[in-house]
Amino acid sequence: MRRVSKITAASIATAALAFTATACGESSTESSGSDGTLKIGMAYDVGGRGDNSFNDSAARGLDKAKAEFKAETKELTAKNGETPADRESRLASLAEGGYNPVIAVGFAYKDAVDKVAAKYPKVNFGLVDSLAEAKNVDNIVFTEEQGSYLAGVAAALKSKDGQIGFIGGVDLPLIKKFAAGFEQGVLETNPKAKVQIQYLSTGSDLSGFGSPDKGKAAAKGMLDKGIDVIYAAAGGSGAGAIEAVAGQKGAWAIGVDSDQAKDPALSKYANSILTSVVKNVDTGVYELAKSVKDGKPLTGTHTYSLAENGVSLTTTGDHLTDIQAKIDEAKKKIVDGTIKVKTTT
Repeated sequence: MRRVSKITAASIATAALAFTATACGESSTESSGSDGTLKIGMAYDVGGRGDNSFNDSAARGLDKAKAEFKAETKELTAKNGETPADRESRLASLAEGGYNPVIAVGFAYKDAVDKVAAKYPKVNFGLVDSLAEAKNVDNIVFTEEQGSYLAGVAAALKSKDGQIGFIGGVDLPLIKKFAAGFEQGVLETNPKAKVQIQYLSTGSDLSGFGSPDKGKAAAKGMLDKGIDVIYAAAGGSGAGAIEAVAGQKGAWAIGVDSDQAKDPALSKYANSILTSVVKNVDTGVYELAKSVKDGKPLTGTHTYSLAENGVSLTTTGDHLTDIQAKIDEAKKKIVDGTIKVKTTT
């Protein structure tokens, strides 16, 4: 079944996820195992399960599918500094192992999915945060800029003097979507505010997504300059930023991808987490797995937007109660098209 969103598909994103279920040579509409068991393969980006952010959101979708469909699963994780061939090998090993779907988490898997999906046309692949061209791929993308705009509104309303910071994991088009939406939301709420944008790594160096020490150092530098609200879209590195903010009285952190105030590893910092921009990767992962189980595998591109609750702001801790009406007003204007959110700074 070819699926295309009403909203134009989003571009590259921070991590890639491949989801395969039938071995090469089997029908893609059949369950993976010879006994009819669904076999789901997951290829995480750097940080993997336990990053308290992007990968963990994907993992929740995998866990739900595993429990509901009694599926067999296999999880593999990328490492810093690996080659494109390493990513191709990871996806191919899952396809060869009879996993279908195979899900690649993150934009960095884009080229690998293009190559491996072509070699295994009867296996269904999922790609999170980027767009592959093969017909047997379900591209799972999000309007990160829309959720980030709302975070910008919240930051502008909560900051004492309009000094606000954004920490991006890697200087890439996907992360720039987060930065662009956030900055626009801040400035359209408080034109006198200033947003400092900083990236932890650039180009092919993806370490910025898995270095909490770098996130902590960047946040500390911002706090020292008087910034009192910091949004980190940096995968596992964001945990370091949240830790730094929690050590500064009166400062707020904004989490990303998962409700980071509810994460056990970050629970002691929960009172300093204003909100989190949730990207519901778990929904995309689960829907692909279900479609394969049902014999009607999803393909094409689906953009999970603000209107579809594909992105949203969390309310854990009730820190937004006094400004919720203004956030809701901004959300309505984005959904009805009154506000056009930028994707580049």
